Amino acid sequence: MARVKIDEKTIEKILGRGVEEVIAKGHLEAALRSGKKLRVKFGIDPTAPDLHLGHAVPLRKLRQFQDLGHKAVLIIGDFTAMIGDPSGRVGARPPLTKERVKENMKRYLRQAGKIINVKNAEIHYNSKWLGKKQTIIELSRAATVQQVLHREDFKKRIAEGGDVTLLEVLYPLLQGYDSVMVKADAEIGGTDQKFNLLMGRQIQRYFGMAEQDILMVPLLEGTDGVRKMSKSYDNYIGLDVVPSEMFGKIMSIPDQLIDKYYVFLTDKERKIANPYPAKIELAETLVGMYYGTRAATEANREFARVFRKHGAPSETPTFKLPAAPLSILDLLVRLRLAASKSQAKQLVEQGAVEINRQACGDFRAKITPKSGMLIKVGKRRFAKIA
Repeated sequence: MARVKIDEKTIEKILGRGVEEVIAKGHLEAALRSGKKLRVKFGIDPTAPDLHLGHAVPLRKLRQFQDLGHKAVLIIGDFTAMIGDPSGRVGARPPLTKERVKENMKRYLRQAGKIINVKNAEIHYNSKWLGKKQTIIELSRAATVQQVLHREDFKKRIAEGGDVTLLEVLYPLLQGYDSVMVKADAEIGGTDQKFNLLMGRQIQRYFGMAEQDILMVPLLEGTDGVRKMSKSYDNYIGLDVVPSEMFGKIMSIPDQLIDKYYVFLTDKERKIANPYPAKIELAETLVGMYYGTRAATEANREFARVFRKHGAPSETPTFKLPAAPLSILDLLVRLRLAASKSQAKQLVEQGAVEINRQACGDFRAKITPKSGMLIKVGKRRFAKIA
């Protein structure tokens, strides 16, 4: 087997940049220096149909190991997604059906392929081994209830009168068993996964295997600058959005996140002190990484046209509507700018709606659609009447 060559500077970078904590760091450093080809695992549950920049943080770290010659092992948690990871949750996740999970994971590999080399990676679906009853029974012997309930998120939930389901108790054991089945030498995960990652070491030990090293990356805050990036919080920047949308959303992040995004999402260092041009460079860099430099340049031009010069996007959705009065709420729903009348009312009351660049703050208003009329909701959503 070919040895993996590495220098001290590279070891320092791969275990330092964008990394919060390494467990058994000395052991992992020694393993890297030894030239042994490591099996580095990262698992993701398809609880939503798309990946976002928050997922890019651990995936980029996995790619760094892959580029050095180590084996990237990607686990698609199609079984564990039906249970739901309890990490950091104040309540149980809504259960997902097998059909929904199957639908969610359709685009995962293509999106992950924007970051890792999928063709050179090992891809596993954990339903292959976790769907067996005897596996669950055997795993139940590998840890105690007291040990699992000692985790902080469970203790907090119980103290506040919440419930913890037996499936949630089992979740870290199931994730840990993934490490057994793929013979992981190391596992990458977010800081919220620490209990689960440590459980992987315990499960490996239970089955007589060497314990995996753990490399934890910080959670990336979303566009609100407060909570971790998540589709549930509507603060995410998807990996599958059009380039102009990615560019615009990156420009919307709070200034205090600029440095963090540079470190976790790029190989560049921030060199521009002024926040606005620094964000422009960051947005161009990220869009360029995922869509190419030409798309990044076009996205920058589009952003300038829409937000600096108050134009509308060149790809504004256009709708044909009869020239008859209808309520502003019905109009927003018909134009797909609101999912329901109640949401439309909320948007109007928040001052988020403009018609032909004029604010519309009356949810009782009647609007007669006219050709060329431009309707805007928030900063980035537009519709036009044909």
